[in-house]
Amino acid sequence: MAMIDEGTRRRLQAQFQQGAKMSATGNFDYATEMFSACVLGDPGNLLYVSNFLGNLQKKYNNNKKGAKLASMRVAGPKAAIKKSVMQKHWPEIVKSGLEVLKLNPWDTGTLKDLALACENLHYDECQLAYLRAALDADMADPEINRVAGRALAKQGKFDDAIRCFTRVVKALPKDEEANRAIADLTVEKTISKGGYEEAESTRDVRANKEDEAPKGLQITPERQLEKEIAKNPADAGLYLKLADLHVTKERFEEAEKVLAKALEASGGDVNVRERLEDVQLRRQREQLVTAERLAREKKTPEAVALYKEMHSALNRLEMDVFRSRVERNPQHYGYKIELATRLKTAGMYKEAIPLFQAAQSDAGRRGEVLLHLGDCFVQIKQYPLAMRSYEAAVEATAGDLDVERRKKALYMAGKIAMLALKDLAKADNYLNEVAGLDFAYKDVADLLDKIRKMREDG
Repeated sequence: MAMIDEGTRRRLQAQFQQGAKMSATGNFDYATEMFSACVLGDPGNLLYVSNFLGNLQKKYNNNKKGAKLASMRVAGPKAAIKKSVMQKHWPEIVKSGLEVLKLNPWDTGTLKDLALACENLHYDECQLAYLRAALDADMADPEINRVAGRALAKQGKFDDAIRCFTRVVKALPKDEEANRAIADLTVEKTISKGGYEEAESTRDVRANKEDEAPKGLQITPERQLEKEIAKNPADAGLYLKLADLHVTKERFEEAEKVLAKALEASGGDVNVRERLEDVQLRRQREQLVTAERLAREKKTPEAVALYKEMHSALNRLEMDVFRSRVERNPQHYGYKIELATRLKTAGMYKEAIPLFQAAQSDAGRRGEVLLHLGDCFVQIKQYPLAMRSYEAAVEATAGDLDVERRKKALYMAGKIAMLALKDLAKADNYLNEVAGLDFAYKDVADLLDKIRKMREDG
């Protein structure tokens, strides 16, 4: 997966923000060009893909067929997609696919091809975004549901996968794959939730579920709010209340959909946008937990690879979210630290360093920031600067309740002094203090032995 340089990210983010403003004011054509440029520049970015699709759906008033004579006007790019699929040129499928969707965002064949390209490019969340758009176009189509069910199951989204395979069975009652998948996923879901570890068959699961069935037909708070929204669709506050109910019950996908409507009703209010981003992040974090569990239990190369891909995807999404927040709130140290930490995780050390430096004034997190800063300088082999940061971290963590942070600051200062700067006196001083706190900390005992031998030999 190709890395995107910081300059390109900033340009794409500026285009995204401009597109969001234009879409909120009804200038859908201009927004389409902005969002499509974003998707082409970063095709694995879920925010970009979701807004590209949502803007087009609004442009065509959700008519499910797109522009007039769309089927004739997309013949060229659809032929290009077919050729690219045969040649497995996945980026070219994305490029041609966007041109088709500009004229008909409900073209199920193109949406499935885009999902296939994303699967092979390891853009898992975007794969699902295209498949959900295809389901929105034709919820009953068994093949769309089959493809979507497989993708959802792979990513541990058991409820959604079961719903897709159930629709396959409704259309094709004797379909072996779908019937088997429903049974297997029902058990997998139950075990994942931790409530029925002893369940050994779908019969056990169904019995437990029947015991939990609600009594009566009392209207739920969610349904009551949905009725109020139907009467007052411009009231953003009602959407926010409904989204909060979904979040409380960890129905993050439903909350996302409601918040997207709240964002539209509010005219693009920044606070609503941030609430939507928070839910998107929570949903991906929950999915990452599931992927980690599957990788740990199954230990297959595919499960481990999926976990790593989802970890990278979450980090990219977090970078985009916090980059936007830093730009909107340039004096907010917390956002700078969060963005810089994600940049560091992605190996973008030179981009992270100025943000960490700017956040040193956050007294409550100064020790943490200085440690991150030292780590970044080590990665770019600027050892004197790293030493300065670690020594400042040693000072900042004096009396810190987080003993592990202080041990790391002392250890890194000692190690850099010894190995990079050849200052044995400093190294001995810092490492001895670590040993006094925890003699078993990493390889501090071995390092102290090396210092002693270096002095004896010197």
